[in-house]
Amino acid sequence: MKEAVSPPRRGMDAIPSPRPAMDSYTAPPAPRLVESPVFVLSSVRSGSTLLRMLLNSHSQIRAPHEMHLRTVHVHLSREFTADAMKELHLDKNELEHVLWDRVLHLELTRSGKDVIVDKTPPNTLMWPRLRRCWPRARHIVLLRHPAAVITSLTNRRSDPDHEAIRAEVLGYCEKLEEARQNLAAHVITYEELTAEPERVTRGICAYLDVPWEPGMLDYGSKDHGVLRPQLGDWSSTIRSGRVQPAHTADTSVELPERLKELAQAWGYPA
Repeated sequence: MKEAVSPPRRGMDAIPSPRPAMDSYTAPPAPRLVESPVFVLSSVRSGSTLLRMLLNSHSQIRAPHEMHLRTVHVHLSREFTADAMKELHLDKNELEHVLWDRVLHLELTRSGKDVIVDKTPPNTLMWPRLRRCWPRARHIVLLRHPAAVITSLTNRRSDPDHEAIRAEVLGYCEKLEEARQNLAAHVITYEELTAEPERVTRGICAYLDVPWEPGMLDYGSKDHGVLRPQLGDWSSTIRSGRVQPAHTADTSVELPERLKELAQAWGYPA
């Protein structure tokens, strides 16, 4: 007598067949609500808060506080979630891109303006991903003499680790040079911005295809939101509401050889 064979179980009791791992799946880009956002790429302590306030003072440009998009993640909490998202032509990275895009669109819609600018310095460290997320994004590369950045960071910290500070600045500068070489970016320096704010902001407006407005230089008369740590510079200099001359680079600061090379490539004296 043949042994009876049980019919295959169905529904919730069914044993799923093994599936290949979804880690290798790369989703195609989804449509973007904001197709051409603007990213300021800079090191920390390079004047990005001043630049964002000048831009935010324009009637057509919204430049909010640092948004830290790279720290906004999605979590696929069940083992089958990746499969479900793949059927929707999505993966974890693209889900995050959609979320980031929605955040920019929401902020732009609330402002009633036409152009949105994100000036979060750590964006510089992930500029290739920003380009993948927004192929039509525009970029402003903001440079400052590395020695001046090191001095500013050192003065800002109560117990500075000088080796760590040099390494941090070098990391930013390497990524800035990558961006400068690989993106069709508008490149400016902090020293030029503070010395000739009208000329430099006129150039930025031309790049962004908006008319220049004299009111941009009077940023202290506008509301730019809260100023506090992690959201941008909150120093007395930025709170003054006036463009002030940049501190010159301290010639006594010892730069690693690579930072000397980058400073020279950017037009600064060795």
